[in-house]
Amino acid sequence: MKKTQSDTLGFVPQKDIVYNKLLPYADRLDDESGEILSRIKGNLGRAVQLREIWPGVLFWTRKLSTYMRLYGRKFSKEDHVLFIKLLYELVTIPRLEISMMQGLARLLINLLKKKELLSREDLELPWRPLYELHDRILFSKTEHLGLNWFPNSVENVLKTLVKNCRPYFSENATQEMLDEWRPLLCPFDVTMQRAISYFELFLPTTLPPELHHKGFKLWFDELINLWVSVQNLPSWEIHLVNLFARLANDNIGYLDWDPYIPKIFTRILRSFNLPVGTSQMMVSRYVTNAYDIGHVVLWVSSLLGGPSKQTQAQLSGLFNSITSFFHPSNHGRWLMKLMKLLQRLPASVVRRLHRERYRKPSWLTPIPDTHKLTEEDITEFVQSMMQPVLLAMFSKTGSLDAAQALQNLALMRPELVIPPVLERTYPALETLTEPHQLTATLSCMIGVARSLVSGGQRFPEGPTHMLPLLMRALPGVDPNDFSKCMITFQFIATFVTLVPLVDCSSALHERTDLTEVEREMCSASAEFEDFVLQFMDRCFALIDSSTLEQTREETETEKMTHLESLVELGLSSTFSTILTQCSLDIFKVALEKVFNFATTNIFETRVAGRMVADMCRAAAKCHPAESLKLFVPHCCNAINQIAANEEVLNEEELDKEFLWNLQLLSEVTRVDGDKLIPYRSDLVQMLQLTLHLKCKQGYVLACNLLHHILRSTALIYPTEYCSMPGGFHQPVCDYLPIKDWGRPGDLWNLDIRWHVPSVEEISLAFYLLDLLLQPELQRLQRFSKGEQEMSRDDVLQSLTIVQHCLLGAGGLMPPLKGEPIPNLVHSMVNLEETTLYTGMDYDETRENYRDAIYNVMRNLLHYILEHSEDDTKSLFSIIKIISDLLHFKGSHKHEFDSRWKSFNLVKKSMENRLHGRKQHIRALLIDRVMLQHELRKLTVEGCQYRTTHQELMKDLLRLSTSTYSQIRSRAQSVLFTALGTYNFCCRDLIPHVLEFLNPENSRVTQQQFKGALYCLLGNHSGVCLANLHDWDCIALTWPGIVRSGLSSAMSLEKPSIVRLFDDLADKIHRQYETIGVDFSVPEECCAVAKLLMTTGSPFPVDAVPSEEETEQGLKRQKLKNSEAVEKYKGLIGDLIDCLSNRNLPWKFEHISIGFLSLLLRDDHQLPPAAVTFFVKSLNHDSLYVRKVAISAVAGIMKQIKRPHKKVPVSPAELSKKCKIVAGDRPDNQWLQYNSSNLPRTQQEWDLCVFVEKTHWGYYCWPRNMLIYAPEEEQPKQNLSRTEMTEVRQRQVQPSQVLSVQGEIRHKPRVYDGLFRNFGDAFLPVLRPHMERLVSDSHESKQRCVAEIISGLIRGCKHWSFSKVESLWELLCPLLRTALSNITIETYADWGTCIATACESRDPRKLHRLFEMLMESPVNGEGGSFVDACRLYVLQGGLAQQEWRVPELLHRLLQYLEPKLTQVYKNVRERIGSVLTYIFMIDVNLPFTQPTTSPRISDFTERILLKLKPLTEGDEEIQNHVIEENEVGEQDERTQAIKLLKTVLKWLIASAGRSFTTAVPEQLQLLPLLFKIAPVENDDSYDELKRDAKTCLSLMSQGLLYTDQIPMVLDVLKEIAGSSSWHARYTVLTYLQIMVFYNLFTFMSDQKAVKDVRGLVIKLLEDEHCLHHRPTDCSSFISTYFATRFGSSPADLVRRHAGVLGLSACILSSPYDVPTWMPQLLMDLSAHLNDTQPIEMTVKKTLSNFRRTHHDNWQQHKQQFTDDQLLVLTDLLVSPCYYA
Repeated sequence: MKKTQSDTLGFVPQKDIVYNKLLPYADRLDDESGEILSRIKGNLGRAVQLREIWPGVLFWTRKLSTYMRLYGRKFSKEDHVLFIKLLYELVTIPRLEISMMQGLARLLINLLKKKELLSREDLELPWRPLYELHDRILFSKTEHLGLNWFPNSVENVLKTLVKNCRPYFSENATQEMLDEWRPLLCPFDVTMQRAISYFELFLPTTLPPELHHKGFKLWFDELINLWVSVQNLPSWEIHLVNLFARLANDNIGYLDWDPYIPKIFTRILRSFNLPVGTSQMMVSRYVTNAYDIGHVVLWVSSLLGGPSKQTQAQLSGLFNSITSFFHPSNHGRWLMKLMKLLQRLPASVVRRLHRERYRKPSWLTPIPDTHKLTEEDITEFVQSMMQPVLLAMFSKTGSLDAAQALQNLALMRPELVIPPVLERTYPALETLTEPHQLTATLSCMIGVARSLVSGGQRFPEGPTHMLPLLMRALPGVDPNDFSKCMITFQFIATFVTLVPLVDCSSALHERTDLTEVEREMCSASAEFEDFVLQFMDRCFALIDSSTLEQTREETETEKMTHLESLVELGLSSTFSTILTQCSLDIFKVALEKVFNFATTNIFETRVAGRMVADMCRAAAKCHPAESLKLFVPHCCNAINQIAANEEVLNEEELDKEFLWNLQLLSEVTRVDGDKLIPYRSDLVQMLQLTLHLKCKQGYVLACNLLHHILRSTALIYPTEYCSMPGGFHQPVCDYLPIKDWGRPGDLWNLDIRWHVPSVEEISLAFYLLDLLLQPELQRLQRFSKGEQEMSRDDVLQSLTIVQHCLLGAGGLMPPLKGEPIPNLVHSMVNLEETTLYTGMDYDETRENYRDAIYNVMRNLLHYILEHSEDDTKSLFSIIKIISDLLHFKGSHKHEFDSRWKSFNLVKKSMENRLHGRKQHIRALLIDRVMLQHELRKLTVEGCQYRTTHQELMKDLLRLSTSTYSQIRSRAQSVLFTALGTYNFCCRDLIPHVLEFLNPENSRVTQQQFKGALYCLLGNHSGVCLANLHDWDCIALTWPGIVRSGLSSAMSLEKPSIVRLFDDLADKIHRQYETIGVDFSVPEECCAVAKLLMTTGSPFPVDAVPSEEETEQGLKRQKLKNSEAVEKYKGLIGDLIDCLSNRNLPWKFEHISIGFLSLLLRDDHQLPPAAVTFFVKSLNHDSLYVRKVAISAVAGIMKQIKRPHKKVPVSPAELSKKCKIVAGDRPDNQWLQYNSSNLPRTQQEWDLCVFVEKTHWGYYCWPRNMLIYAPEEEQPKQNLSRTEMTEVRQRQVQPSQVLSVQGEIRHKPRVYDGLFRNFGDAFLPVLRPHMERLVSDSHESKQRCVAEIISGLIRGCKHWSFSKVESLWELLCPLLRTALSNITIETYADWGTCIATACESRDPRKLHRLFEMLMESPVNGEGGSFVDACRLYVLQGGLAQQEWRVPELLHRLLQYLEPKLTQVYKNVRERIGSVLTYIFMIDVNLPFTQPTTSPRISDFTERILLKLKPLTEGDEEIQNHVIEENEVGEQDERTQAIKLLKTVLKWLIASAGRSFTTAVPEQLQLLPLLFKIAPVENDDSYDELKRDAKTCLSLMSQGLLYTDQIPMVLDVLKEIAGSSSWHARYTVLTYLQIMVFYNLFTFMSDQKAVKDVRGLVIKLLEDEHCLHHRPTDCSSFISTYFATRFGSSPADLVRRHAGVLGLSACILSSPYDVPTWMPQLLMDLSAHLNDTQPIEMTVKKTLSNFRRTHHDNWQQHKQQFTDDQLLVLTDLLVSPCYYA
């Protein structure tokens, strides 16, 4: 088949859409696609070579993406590669406008999507252009200043693009990327996040095995060690996990993960954030930085299998430990994550199995046999998941996730999955009291339906369940419970689609070759007929109970409610499925039954009538000949009899029977067209009789009849959707239907029966049009000329007939003709439209009714608008007709969309992901082919805009601005659709719309004004005229909107108009993207384009452009660039003109300023007039204007910043090391702050090499590091340009105003720019203000001066030494004053000020600042508050400097240590926080040198010495509150307590901030904490105890390494042996949380398991356990062991310990009864009468057991023997009071 096709095409297609070959006109498609493709290649190639990005390239790339939608990747491999290369070049053009880049990138993604089609040999892409693009957009330096506006979606598009290009990066790319980004790996800096996210996004992981040494082996050890050693979930850890998941998935079997598996699972479990224990604190970053479930699932499913089988064991452990969280009674924010895990893991494993066993081999590395999943791997995996999934079926979040999980699990192991689901389904079908159980189980059954019905070797008895299930589901068709009814319909329809309903019981006698199960199925199939009839009875009952008379009062509406229409849909689709699938015998019985029901009753036509008519239509569709024979004669007779009476035709209210028969007739005719031909005379007679009824309800039904007859004859559609081709009509001896249960359709032998209109049918259609449509058009034509009177009802009736004719026969009428409209845009490339063949050859000899309707409608519309504009009903009808004239070719877009949606839903619920390869059921495949046909009919992109369209659009615009709001809104929606369809028509329409907003136009009414605004606003999906990304359009619309404020029709009193303007401005701000002013195309693109035109087949018709043409193209492109700049300046000029008009209302002034602020760009300076305007607006009265102006001025400062020269230095020569060593090394010492070597003189300053970026040199040096050149090479700090002086003079006065303004974020940026660009020219002006403000403690003034100072410090980056020195002379005293005046409102501002000033600055340059801040922060002057603030400000500065100021950190620590015993709480908290930052640099990361900054271990030793008095004493530690006025040295003990408080603050603060937890050091403090921490949850405790408790909670959640576990357990053992029972008690809660949060690390260490077990048993025997809740142990015991303690009554305590242990075991399984439980309960009950406290414990346990197992007692009962049940019943039922 491929061979012949490649002959006709001339090439072998990469991968075309297979459904095209099944269309009735498939033979014509190869020629069509060849021609379209050659046009695309030719024109796209020409457009690029002529350098015409817009419209040429964009127009033809859009055509290419449409081509791919219609034909798939139907081009040769060479073309595929060339398309990709061309688009890659285009996307990476540096100055390309962002919206164009995005469109091209989406197409490129689509071309790269199927990576198996192109191997690495076929295609190689460079990575650097993508990285530069990514960096320029996502880490834009100018976007935050408002100089660039990117769309929101750009990030996702870029990431997807990189993801799809990744497989094709060259083999050396990995090394290049590592060299590029390793220098950024400084864990204290934001660059870390950036580097790791680049690694995640760019590193290629699909290299073939022989290249692995150039791929992941270069970085795997480094990054995995980094991941293992980080403990506190920094934000970049997620990216690492995503990278590892991808790596594992792409290289299954080539990487040994075993050593990391316990760590992986521990971290996965931690990232669910499950609540454990009672007193648990959540750390907020654990919640925000939790892993992405999708990647976790991918990782886990890639680790399964392989020789060691370790993963499966851990996975089972994971599910065991979290199963109880799935029980429906548990609920929390963690539930969504767990459900996602449940839903996606089976899907991911199925995907992997598919890849191992069924996928076509491609160039991607196959999985080695040693690591493929074996059968037992699959079985174990399914078993480990079953329990949580079965619990999740009834979850609060709905059963959908569980149903999807079951669907995938059942594909792998139906025999394990389906029986338990059935066990839950049968009781649920019986129960009457719990309908939610029914909906949950049925939706899960729908998921496993296909696996159940097809049986197979694994689950042969599956199909026998089918009939019992169907019969029991029937009661679900229940009029009173809507959701139950819908799920039942879905359930029945799903099962029936899979199974032919044929009675095969006769085969039992005729055939002997049947298996046992097949015999059972055959005999059961005798019940099918019964099932069908019972189902119909149920439906009839449902219909009877939903007639209008029953469900409505007289007054209510007669329309169907939403619920009723859903039920109608469910009923009709289920019924038609049943009839499609049943044998002819059953069908005849059913047909008769429906016919009798429909003809013996009379229904109203709104609700019940529609349902019955639907059932009849379903019958007629399945076997038209048999059904029409019954229905048509019956209906025609009934109608004729009633109509024999003349008056009927003129009655306003018609007889019910008449209407019902008409409705029935109109529905049964929706069948295969050629079956209607025999009845044509009857039907025509009916139409002539009924189309002109007086009664509206009557003639609408008649119009439906006409519409359906026309549709049936004129369209192409499949006529049957049965699950086996050819139906089930052979005798049983030749063909046994039960063999086809659940069988997928065969794509190659689908054997679709198409209905293609025959000559007879087409002539019938035209006969009807001539007979019925022609006279209506003539009447309307005469009416519109004023020659004939017609009442409004008559006009409406005629229009209704016209509309239905158009709907019915739209496919037969050729589209509107007309001359194309010239000169809308100029292009050197051909922009013609492509027409697709859709099986219709238009007959030119017959009358073209589309043109006829077009002419009549336009005349009629103008007539109605002149004479009776209030005839809204007719206008509605006309709008509908215009819409169909423009777009309708036989199907509507919205119908197509909803069908596409439902097709995808059904496909999902029944697909087989394991075998893949389109194994869908036949009905679905046919539906998909039909959708392909409709897609071709609806593809209208790039239609030429012709005169006829122009006329209709003008009419629509006139209607869109009419007097009545409903007409306006309907016309607008049609108009918006049309605007999106025709090329460049917006340019033609915009001037007409703006005419209504023009203030000179005095005739405009308010309605027209509003209508025009709505036209500009657009709807949510379509075009927004006000904001087309094109200079021509914006230059018209934006000033138009602003000027409309002067129009007489505009009134700000009307809230609706105000709201419209708000929406407009808002939409423009949201959707605006920077429009390009540079459209150049580089040479490389042209070279690829030329290749595209000269290679491969089909060969383009168009010639390669000649020299002259290319020259002309270049000229035009340059012209276009300069025009764009002109238009840009023109637009700004226009807006500023508008603003200078004094009469403009304030609202429009704001809108205009908003527009101006959007127009700042980074590649073109703002014109001087606009700069002047913004600077003047800095002290405007309105806050909004001031805000905009400030951010604009910050942007302008960036624009006029002069470039500073950089020179490369090569620090790599300083270090000749090849091994990676991070941290403080000899070769990066010169970067650190060293007070003996500071640049204090001009000469030292010149010699000092300043490195501003803090992360350089920490991890490794970059290849070439750029630093600023010396001062003499930099631009001079003098200003000549007039414009700049102009700006400068203007900025002197506003600075006074600026100084007192309120809260605006951008101000430091303004000052920063001011001092950067103009040196110290402004200092003298600002100095007096700063001195005044510093001494004033008001919030706004302090904030203002803080902003000025931080701007000053940042702006002096390039000042000369002398200027900087004088600046510090001025600043130091100011800052001292400021810090002494600090208040509670302003300390945050000062912190921000200093932190901003120090960010990315060399600490040696700011040495004056640091020395001043370090003077003596905690000196008690100004009270404790000022001390805390000084520390805060200092901390802000030092934290920004990270690892480069070890000396300052040491000095600070020395200074603070004696002050740790502070009395004041706020100072203590602040010191705790500062300590965190001091020790932040002491990290325990791989390849990292020990730091020269302060270390935690030394500090802890010194602290422990001072805490000695507390650790030794045994008495309770109280918080000694001492009167502050007591002078004299307090004793050591109180000092120690104060010290401890500060240390606790430090521990709490560091839990959330540092990367690694210093476990060994913290352990030394543990005993002390256990002593203090309170037992009960009581907030009345003092600060000390609360902090101790918090600390313990945070420490117990910490992540432990294997080597740390023994240390922790030793400490805990020691405490458990201590004398304080408080401490011993707290050990248990600590242990519980710690074990859960490090579960797999513990599990993988046998000794640790033993130790924990010993510890728990020891504590059980503790005599203080009387105070003990057994539940604390339950979690351990359940996790580890279910062994029993001997309960030998040695002494009371030991016996009580045993009883407590037993209780814990029983409580550990609250939702099920494991095998060991019955015996335990018996043992416990023996102790019911022991002495207290044992009796109490036993009673409590039994009542808890009863409470938790009560719900499902029926199932749990099965686990006990009869004797045990007797004993239990005695125990659980409370003894009678009188006994």
